Amino acid sequence: MIPWLHDDDTPLPDPRFALPRGSEAPGLLAAGGRLSIERLTEAYSKGVFPWFSEGQPVLRWSPDPRMVLPVGQFRLSRSLRKTISRFVRTPGCEVRIDSAFGTVIRRCASTPREGQDGSWIVPGMVAAYSAWHRQGAVHSFETWIDGELVGGLYGVSLGRMFFGESMFSLQTDASKIALAALVCFCREHGVALIDCQQNTRHLASLGAHEICRADFERHLTLSLGATPIVDWTYHPRLWVHLGFGSAAAASGEPTTKTAA
Repeated sequence: MIPWLHDDDTPLPDPRFALPRGSEAPGLLAAGGRLSIERLTEAYSKGVFPWFSEGQPVLRWSPDPRMVLPVGQFRLSRSLRKTISRFVRTPGCEVRIDSAFGTVIRRCASTPREGQDGSWIVPGMVAAYSAWHRQGAVHSFETWIDGELVGGLYGVSLGRMFFGESMFSLQTDASKIALAALVCFCREHGVALIDCQQNTRHLASLGAHEICRADFERHLTLSLGATPIVDWTYHPRLWVHLGFGSAAAASGEPTTKTAA
């Protein structure tokens, strides 16, 4: 049996007590409680994240192994490299951070996904992460073309750790462009790992792989102790981290944040 959390005063269980591989729900740690900012902060600091469907209680997970993307191992296919190269050289194409967070999270919730009926980004999740965004811990990376938001992702940042949550795309590779920009941003700011939570073939194709929970927690502890990132601006020069520096640097002034 997993523990039931009645309020924010009850500490989360040790992640080592999550249900093991081979069980009906591998990685499930606890259920119940609220999606308050205090509880979310505690959970992510321990490598625990909420994941549940409409009509279910809040379910909290700590899978073992854990899917992560080391930013130094991000893999660009030949076609994606061509797409990004064209993107950074084309006027009207830009990456922004946090300029339309509300739209990004709602589109992540509503975009249909193959083999998935409905979305785990239920209204309560949207409200909770939007509130956390207003406090500066949740961020969106956005792909814009000619003033139109065509793709993006959002995730949680604590210390020098980034926890990827979800992405959407309205045009081919638009979410991958946002992910590539996130990788560049992480390299620039000393963020070594992006937490991907669950193993998917799509993430594996981009260089993500599984590590054991113990290794993930060791890295998390070190990352949480680092100074948080202050400047959440996507400067076009950051494309140099993927080899697009000269074209990107010529594309103009950095893209600054605007209200979500």
